[in-house]
Amino acid sequence: MARVLVTRSLPEGGLEVLTRAGHEIVQVAEPLSHAELVAVAPTFDAIVCLLFDPLDAEVLEAGVAGRLRVVGTVAVGHDNIDVAAAHRLGVAVCNTPGVLDDSTADLAFLLVLAAARRASEAEADLRDDHWEGGRFDTYYGVDVHGAVLGVVGLGRIGQAVARRAAGFGMEVIHHTRRDTGITGWTPALDDLLARSDIVTLHVPLTDETRLLIDARRLALMKPTAVLVNTARGLVVDEEALAIALEEGRLFAAGIDVYQREPEVHPRLRAAPHTTLLPHIGSATWATRLRMTELACEGVVAVLAGRRPPNLVTP
Repeated sequence: MARVLVTRSLPEGGLEVLTRAGHEIVQVAEPLSHAELVAVAPTFDAIVCLLFDPLDAEVLEAGVAGRLRVVGTVAVGHDNIDVAAAHRLGVAVCNTPGVLDDSTADLAFLLVLAAARRASEAEADLRDDHWEGGRFDTYYGVDVHGAVLGVVGLGRIGQAVARRAAGFGMEVIHHTRRDTGITGWTPALDDLLARSDIVTLHVPLTDETRLLIDARRLALMKPTAVLVNTARGLVVDEEALAIALEEGRLFAAGIDVYQREPEVHPRLRAAPHTTLLPHIGSATWATRLRMTELACEGVVAVLAGRRPPNLVTP
């Protein structure tokens, strides 16, 4: 029997994979600090974590000095884990690819619509009794139907968003590092930003994508354009985005991820024409249950000496 640390509250039933395999589950009531993770890692064979848990080289080295063999993250992204260090130390890392694509794509398109039509601002006025009935010249938004949608990163989620755009009669263009062979591929990101009415981001966080959308690139976008980010917060310079919105150089933004979660840049919180959500891209019951199960299945496989299909490699 192995000991498995579960760092957060997870959907009921998601940990049954570990229970059926006969493993001991230790689920903490409050998130552990980095120092606490360093201290407890050697006493566990496995850790099931979320993106918010910092499993860097120090934590992993402490873990392998004891009994740590595998980390399962209940997420697709794994930038909270030093995967290279894990590989060097012989600690397997498993994630949850494929199971949250459609839920996240739904959320991305919700942000497209809400930001373009200023839904958050309009609803807030209604709830605060600031709706001036009978006026015809308020809450002007921009049309989504027939617009040019620029998809940055055409992985599974980017493709799912593109499929949804087809139902709105949108022209879809996309940018990836390599030619996809699909109609609409745009080799230069700057060109995509300049052409698009709405830009949606679907790239992983890497050294190349960190602050990919900065002040210079925001300046390339149309003043009537909308930016949507459901990828990673550090892909966008939040302050530069807020300034562009304040100055009217960008029409609107729909954001689900942030540079320093759960902190949101105060200028972005106050910026006009924003729809801001608290990182809920995968937040449906069925999706998050399946994510938990898949992460745990990877952990169980590694502990049993098998190679799981959701193994992350450097």
